[in-house]
Amino acid sequence: MEHHLATSAERADYLVELSNIARDTSIGPRGPRSLRRLGLVLRALMELTGDPDVSVYLVADNSLLGGHREFGDQAEVRRLRGWVADGLVEEVDDADERVLDLARMTATPVITGDQYVDHRAGHPWIQGNTWQFLRPEARPDGSVTLVAMDMGVRSAAEISRKMELSALKKQGLLGPSRTPLTDVIMQSWRCPEPRCSLYDIRRGDRILLPRMRRGVPTCELHGTPLENDGPRLGTTQLKAVIDGTCVARYTLDEGSEAYVGRLPGPAGIALHSLLSPQVAQQVSRRHLAVSARNGTVLIRDISTYGTRMRRTGKRGGFGPWEALPPQTDRPFRPGDEVELAPGVVLTRSGRRFPAELADAWRTQAARTPMTPIAAAPTRRA
Repeated sequence: MEHHLATSAERADYLVELSNIARDTSIGPRGPRSLRRLGLVLRALMELTGDPDVSVYLVADNSLLGGHREFGDQAEVRRLRGWVADGLVEEVDDADERVLDLARMTATPVITGDQYVDHRAGHPWIQGNTWQFLRPEARPDGSVTLVAMDMGVRSAAEISRKMELSALKKQGLLGPSRTPLTDVIMQSWRCPEPRCSLYDIRRGDRILLPRMRRGVPTCELHGTPLENDGPRLGTTQLKAVIDGTCVARYTLDEGSEAYVGRLPGPAGIALHSLLSPQVAQQVSRRHLAVSARNGTVLIRDISTYGTRMRRTGKRGGFGPWEALPPQTDRPFRPGDEVELAPGVVLTRSGRRFPAELADAWRTQAARTPMTPIAAAPTRRA
């Protein structure tokens, strides 16, 4: 295989995210990690290009060698270490980000099975890309073919959710059975270092989730075990969107309720100054009640004129508009939209309460990557 490995991205015909390929259990031998999968990909690449000398540049996470015991053949571990020492593999903290940077700068095709949903905010060029990404696919005879991936277009809410789930995984907040460590996620934490406010809900403006090290919640900055500071309160973000443009953002804390409308009162979210006089006439003074209870956001129509709602799907598309039954609490999930009047929409950002993160991880753990998301109040778009 060494014959095909380039020592720089500029000299390579293709970029390969080695961490992803070596862990891809849909191809090659059994076991969590194997370099033989790279060999199958190289043979597929020679078949695809008709070039026996086709070259690739390999990028891998540090964690690939860090989990060397998961390789079925320890000779592969020694081989991989040799590649790193000889400059045939670029070993980095985040292979995804490095591969995408190289792909953006050089326009070199990428071989991976990753859709990079959690990186699309920083790399919007991925959206709708149909030519630059190839994924390996197993044939019945055990060989591999390379298939062009349509990266599609993902919604802002889906990208945000994916980023948050990736954050949990990177912090080590995933148990051995691929379930979230809810006993950690649902608690507040405090660093014993008196000047550290990274985790202190009373002093910090960014409230981080801890990093798990050897099974212990640990301070990211000081490396010391954190102290349990009681149940973790949640905060979510609501956005007012007028004629397709986000014009204001509001925060909602766990256990609170807010009224949204034209002029709902001093504790409410007033939209009057954001609306034209004609549109404002179609919005009730108190149009909606939005509440956060036990880690779930609920919405209730209390208007005179009625409200309709549409939910976001798994792939970012929306379902049909449906009338909200009056005086009935309905779940209001990230990405969902509620229309108060034509062109006047209230939506949730992708940021979730800790309980929602945990629940989302339970249902998506088998197919998702993820660092701590902090709840910081914002007021204006």
